[in-house]
Amino acid sequence: MFHDKISDYFEGVAAKYLSAVDARPERSNQHEIGGLPSAGFKEYLGTPTKDEKFSFPARMVYLTDEGNEPVISEDPVTWYDVRWKNPDRRPEYRLYYKSNDVTRLLSAGDFCLIGKLHEGKLLVVFAPAGSTAEAQLRNIFGITHVTDDFTSANLDSTSILLPLRLVLEDLGLAFSKEEPDDESWLDEILKKFGNTGFPLTSDFSSFARDTYQSEAVDTLSSPDAVLLGWMNHEEKLFRILERHTVRHQLQQGFGPNGDDVDAFVSYSLSVQNRRKSRVGRAFENHLAKIFTVHNLKFEQGGGKRVTENNSKPDFIFPGFEAYSNPGFPAASLRLLGAKTTCKDRWRQVLSEGVRVPRKHLVTLEAAISESQTNEMKASNLQLVVPSGIHPTYSPGQQRWLLSIGDFIADVKSLHNGT
Repeated sequence: MFHDKISDYFEGVAAKYLSAVDARPERSNQHEIGGLPSAGFKEYLGTPTKDEKFSFPARMVYLTDEGNEPVISEDPVTWYDVRWKNPDRRPEYRLYYKSNDVTRLLSAGDFCLIGKLHEGKLLVVFAPAGSTAEAQLRNIFGITHVTDDFTSANLDSTSILLPLRLVLEDLGLAFSKEEPDDESWLDEILKKFGNTGFPLTSDFSSFARDTYQSEAVDTLSSPDAVLLGWMNHEEKLFRILERHTVRHQLQQGFGPNGDDVDAFVSYSLSVQNRRKSRVGRAFENHLAKIFTVHNLKFEQGGGKRVTENNSKPDFIFPGFEAYSNPGFPAASLRLLGAKTTCKDRWRQVLSEGVRVPRKHLVTLEAAISESQTNEMKASNLQLVVPSGIHPTYSPGQQRWLLSIGDFIADVKSLHNGT
């Protein structure tokens, strides 16, 4: 299991909604964000004198709830006293930024989060107000109230949930802290699979389940906790193997002379793509195992197992034969999509089986915005989320969400005719 804490990576974090002056510099002829001293940021950025300007490397990110990748710019920012020409006036510190691909997207009212990492770099993230991206960032950093003045984050000691870890990694943050037991786990992985790269995801998922060590949870009585436990454990094991494999490749270099830039870029992209595709397949693998342990009748889409328009639902209960049988009651069918993160891709599930008017979607995504869950309700889509992630949602949303256990109980009631 991962035991990372936000405080392991960040010294301080604060957030606010951008003013027109912050976001649209053409209105003030400035590229500055003010108000950080009120959130205690002088402790992290320092107090430059009238003759000083402090420069910090910064990763600037703009996030939306659409399916697009984040817009990211690496651009230094400057922390200085805007009253440097007035030695008799009290200092007023602001963060100056240059125009770039991220800042050109800013609008008044956008959510803005600024974090100072221990390594000295700044993370500056923007998102539309009320978006899932804002909700997730606030959840990660413990920010319960946001206004047009900066509010300090609560960098408490809680571990970073896997779905929120994935959000941070989308921002380009690396979470690869080595732990004392990594070497022993690597030995077990290499003993099982050899030193030949990455095994099939299905085999690796099975290995993760077999080596998951927890006496506190049981697959039958606690499917939600087991699912998150398996996912976290597999992610830890995968990162150990990935670190070993990538380190070996870096030592060998790329191309005949070890300095082929194109080969390096291609390899780097393959590492990122493997991370994203593997976690989705692992999610489906572990769900299938839980459904099997609970003796549910189901099939997974793929190959010739399709519905209308060659759609391939992730899971159909009790199966495709029942679905294609007009005599089988539609009310006894369940269609379950599985996506580790939703964004706007949740709409794909809506067209995957016309006989099932009310679709289900299971996800690991935390803190989806109320506007999105309201749209899901209006589209007759029921969201299923492991109970350990429910606290990232609002009380009203939690009353609507189903847990893995709730969904299993629903399917069992159909199969048992109750």
